[in-house]
Amino acid sequence: MTDTPFIADLVLTGGTVVTGQTRYRADVAIKDGLIALVGAPAAMPAARETVDVSGQFLLPGAIDVHVHFREPGYTHKEDWRTGSAAAAMGGTTTVFEMPNTNPPTRSVKELRQKQEAAAKAHVDYGIYGLLAEDNIDELQGLIDGGVNAFKCFMGNTFGNLPSPSTGAMLEGFEIIAPSGLRISLHAETASIMAWRQKRLMEAGRNDPLAHIAARPAIVASEAVSRAAELAEWTGARIHILHISSAAELRPLAEAKARGVEITGETCPCYLLLDSRDYARLGSIIRVNPPVREASDSEAIWAALQSGVVDMIATDHAPHTVEEKTKDVIWQADCGFPGVETQMPLMLNEVSKGRLTLEHYVAISAEKPAKAFGLWPHKGRIEAGAEADIAVVDMERTETIRADALQSRGKITPFDGVSVTGIPVHTLVRGRFVQRDRQLVPETSGWGRQVTAIQAMAKPTIRNADQTLAACLQGPAGSAKGAAS
Repeated sequence: MTDTPFIADLVLTGGTVVTGQTRYRADVAIKDGLIALVGAPAAMPAARETVDVSGQFLLPGAIDVHVHFREPGYTHKEDWRTGSAAAAMGGTTTVFEMPNTNPPTRSVKELRQKQEAAAKAHVDYGIYGLLAEDNIDELQGLIDGGVNAFKCFMGNTFGNLPSPSTGAMLEGFEIIAPSGLRISLHAETASIMAWRQKRLMEAGRNDPLAHIAARPAIVASEAVSRAAELAEWTGARIHILHISSAAELRPLAEAKARGVEITGETCPCYLLLDSRDYARLGSIIRVNPPVREASDSEAIWAALQSGVVDMIATDHAPHTVEEKTKDVIWQADCGFPGVETQMPLMLNEVSKGRLTLEHYVAISAEKPAKAFGLWPHKGRIEAGAEADIAVVDMERTETIRADALQSRGKITPFDGVSVTGIPVHTLVRGRFVQRDRQLVPETSGWGRQVTAIQAMAKPTIRNADQTLAACLQGPAGSAKGAAS
């Protein structure tokens, strides 16, 4: 900033700014969607509006790199307006939306359709492109067309998109690697799960715990190991979604130690629920990968504390009540809403002393921003950053109510849970999208795609001479297709 006086659009006064390392008392001045000044009250400029947030904490808005907003194709479950409204209510200011819609985001044509649907968003967003067996020739077009990351379904989930062969994955990694864009992986091995589910169904196992039996932790550890090998060979950046088991932590940590560009996330359900909850929740708890044993939850907590697991996300995956409540577990749709409840659930853990507020900022905002190329524009409350802020009251207690969620999916395993630590205001680029625990409806359409600010670091490409594209050119120095 220069010494020239200016009038701020908004000053938040009396609060405590929290970073991934520390907290300090400071006011925040916002101008033209950016943070103009962070400092003492006496240093603040004149402002068109001043909001007193005394006693409250100013956190960078959460960045959720894993949501399903279901549009196009499944808008009875969710759409971009309702899903992003849920994000706004939950203190989340940026989301990355997955490609298993109908049609899936497999080419530039579907990307443009998704962008049109996203125009009603309350919060900022990234859009995933699909990496599948049948769209390898579309990947470069998706990169050029402005996707912000890629998603590869190594295991089946909602939408039943076929899992690509390892050969197709390798070629996809080779194509995407030079862009530096991160490839997020549903890391479960499809063939093991299909085999086991078929055998369980034939044996009449229709109970909720059969879902865990169909997807033992080996499906995750094998898939993480395989994906890490492909990433190491090509230099592609990868991200392991919804870590659910202790078993997959070993290949994740080993890959990091080898220098593989790999990050990982977990979700509140894997930290706060375990197999004992199946009897109480029945089919409501069904999610892919499944909620597992208490020992898995404890191991994931430890990995989150140590940094082996990098960040928190939600896998926000709404369905109707009718689609979730089934007597036969295989008939219940997998997943539930999460983007509105993530911050209150995790702040409740802060209030209980299980993690610090600083660590929560690191895993919910700083690390996602850095991993997905949004830093330094997002993920921090400092001059020059976009004014994405969650104002949090750590003394406020509320009860999560499924029927009060902004999402169309009015069902959650956390219905009735009391939480302490609530985002009372949410600002996206300096504008209130949630204020005093009320959605600001006219901010539908305020959200924008993050392509203009996304800047991934230059990747380190490996084995470029052995990519399929290079091999198709024929031996060096020879004409394509000439006999050796």
